[in-house]
Amino acid sequence: MELKLDLDKEYGLVLEGGGAKGAYQIGAWKALKEAGVKIKGIVGVSVGALNGALICMDDLERAEEIWKNIDYSKVMAVNDDTIKALKKKDFKSLGLAELINSGLQIVKEGGFDVTPLKNLISEVVGDGERIRNSERELYTVTYSVSDRKELTVDVRAGERGSVKDMLLASANFLAFKNEKLGGKKYMDGGGFNNVPINVLLDHEYKDIIVIRIYGWGFDKERVVKIPDGVNVSHIAPRQDLGGILEFDKTLARKNMTLGYYDAQRFLYGLCGKVYYIDAPNLEPYYFDRMMSELELLKYYIKDIVTEEGMETLAGYRIFTEKLFPKLAEEFKLKTDWDYKDMYLGLLEDLAKRLKVKRFGIYTVESLLLEIRKKIKMQEEVKPLI
Repeated sequence: MELKLDLDKEYGLVLEGGGAKGAYQIGAWKALKEAGVKIKGIVGVSVGALNGALICMDDLERAEEIWKNIDYSKVMAVNDDTIKALKKKDFKSLGLAELINSGLQIVKEGGFDVTPLKNLISEVVGDGERIRNSERELYTVTYSVSDRKELTVDVRAGERGSVKDMLLASANFLAFKNEKLGGKKYMDGGGFNNVPINVLLDHEYKDIIVIRIYGWGFDKERVVKIPDGVNVSHIAPRQDLGGILEFDKTLARKNMTLGYYDAQRFLYGLCGKVYYIDAPNLEPYYFDRMMSELELLKYYIKDIVTEEGMETLAGYRIFTEKLFPKLAEEFKLKTDWDYKDMYLGLLEDLAKRLKVKRFGIYTVESLLLEIRKKIKMQEEVKPLI
């Protein structure tokens, strides 16, 4: 595989807010780190600020440990079993009095008690000196309720011991109990600027990577003008990452894995909508492969194939004029699809239907090999059309 990113450059990282979805960002960072991408600075909002602190400290091991073991009670003062039962709508396992009392207490206190999150932040950043002494810049965005204005905070420039308060100020989600920090009240910055690319632009970053998790809040990137000479790239999920407050370790581990492989797709120009396929050749190569592997196409044909099999079909027109346009619709290919798109769509569809393991980097040859192994293991693959 050929790396598509210039490792001689230094990059700025934008980390969106999105609560429990933040595990995805750590998976993506792991891939960037393994590839040797130099990160000069980070701007993060809410969970992006907390992950940004870990990246600023270059503590991947701690970041993975936190997200692999995350639970509701690690963030909020709640009972994990109660939250999980509510999530499953398993009301029989909950005492009615317990449920009512818990709900009333949360309302009375003005939101979820986030003492566990405060303790976690304090444990991770300590007195903040590792961040203050880091070579990487770290910015957060929050909203000062007391001053009624959005604030951008240079975390490294803060007073000694103030780092954890700055991070918590950015992560004060609306559902959380809002307590004063340093005599003032703050609100999650995501509601006002959840993709704060403008902060890095203001600090004259020329190469920026945005890691999207599609959290709640205002996407300021949509209204920011990107200056000439600035390169902005995105790593983004193609599937739902779950709820903002869905602090479940199983989901977090899946999202970290997804972030890791989505970053690999970005780094190495991998193809595929669901799978991760190294396919560097041009369109004619894939057309020739498709026409030499006609046994795969039989799974997509009913009426136009005779009992004698695929070899009875003369010429390519029956494929190019009848079958492939139908498959393009089924595979949801872009309107200007080419035969490379078609071949990869064919492989991906078969792989999904045969339940080939998704996470891994495949060549077209290795993915085809896995497909053929699966076909041998089952008697029939039902035709698609």
